[in-house]
Parts: sequence; C-alpha cells; structure tokens
Amino acid sequence: MNKTILIVEDEKNISRFLELELTHEGYEVDKAYDGKEALEKLEASSYDLVVLDIMLPKINGMTVLIRLRKFSSIPVIMLTAKDDTMDKVMGLDSGADDYLTKPFEIEELFARIRVCLKHKKVDIEDSNLLEFGKLKINNNMMSVYYNDNEINLTKKEYELLKFLLENKKIVLSRDIILNKVWGYDYFGDTNIVDVYIRYLRSKIDEKYNIKLIHTVRGVGYILKNE
Repeated sequence: MNKTILIVEDEKNISRFLELELTHEGYEVDKAYDGKEALEKLEASSYDLVVLDIMLPKINGMTVLIRLRKFSSIPVIMLTAKDDTMDKVMGLDSGADDYLTKPFEIEELFARIRVCLKHKKVDIEDSNLLEFGKLKINNNMMSVYYNDNEINLTKKEYELLKFLLENKKIVLSRDIILNKVWGYDYFGDTNIVDVYIRYLRSKIDEKYNIKLIHTVRGVGYILKNE
C-alpha cells in the first residue's frame, strides 16, 4: 500500500509542486491550505506523514503540531521560510520529527521523508505492542494501528481502547470501564462510556468493516472477534 502524505501549505503553487513531485515518487497525497483544515483532516483520516508549514492562516503550524501531538504520533516534517534557530528548537521540542527551511531541494525532502517513514516502521515493529489480530497499540508512542494504518484517537479514546484490549475476550461492565478509564473520582454518567464506544466503532469497526467491539446487552462491552 502506498504511503499517504498530508501537505499543509497555504501557498498553492508550492502545494501543487509538492503534490506533483510526491505523487511521481509513488506517494498518495492530500492537501490542506490552513491550520484548521489540517486538524480536521488529521482527526478524520489516517496519514503516514505530514509536511507542515509554520506560517498558516487561521491556526499556525506550531499550534497545529502541539494539538496533533495530543492524539497522534504521526511523523511531521516542518517546512518554513523561517531560518531562525529558536523556531527550529520550538518545532522540534513541540514534537516535530524534522525541519526543512525554504528554499530547499526536493531530493532533500524525499530523503527526510524516507528517514521518517523508516523510523515509524521501526517503532511499530520493535516497540512494546498490544495486539489483537490486525489491531495494534504502541504503548510507548500512544498510537494505534489497524493493518499498519494509523488510527487517530483522542487521549480518552486511546485509554478506553487500551483498557478493552488489555481485557480482550472479557465482558466489562460500564461501571468497571468508567472507574478504570475515567477514574473513581469521576462523577459523570455511565452514558459517557456508550458515547466513547460509538466514537471507537466509527473509527475502527465501521471504517474497516469489521466487528471487534461487541455490546453485551444489559452489562457492557467486550473486545473479541466476530
């Protein structure tokens, strides 16, 4: 399967140039022209890597990166006209995997993309994993994959799925899930469990046309093969 790259760049001529070059190299490409659109796409879809400009309309690239790191470990290459050392430090400290300053040679970008994707593959293969069939959770990176495609989850969605996977093939009541995932001091309604189960099903079961998260009527939920 070809790797999918999201280009986040508001200069449309640069975005189009990168799209053509990356497509020619065999990558699948999607584009966003501002930070708000980028976050919406990153929350809704799975990508293998992001090429992210800093100077963006609506939400700047640094803020996009910080918000992205709350729910995904996808590799990010920062792309910007800024050549200030502090910008580079801030980007890397915020979770960027690499940093490339405009103007740049396209072959250098290709090389950096290959390195980032190689590191991602090593992380998937070698890190501490929880697995259930094609579903994998990387505990070290707080990332989730189905058939090696990354699934973007919020922190609470991740914690819920991790708890289900740690107790696979065991029926878990809503009260147990609420206590273990939300905490004993959580005073909310157990309906919150149902809401987050729906979120997980939409991102895993429905998206990949599988049935992993099952309802046990009157009790709770269980993670098992259909």
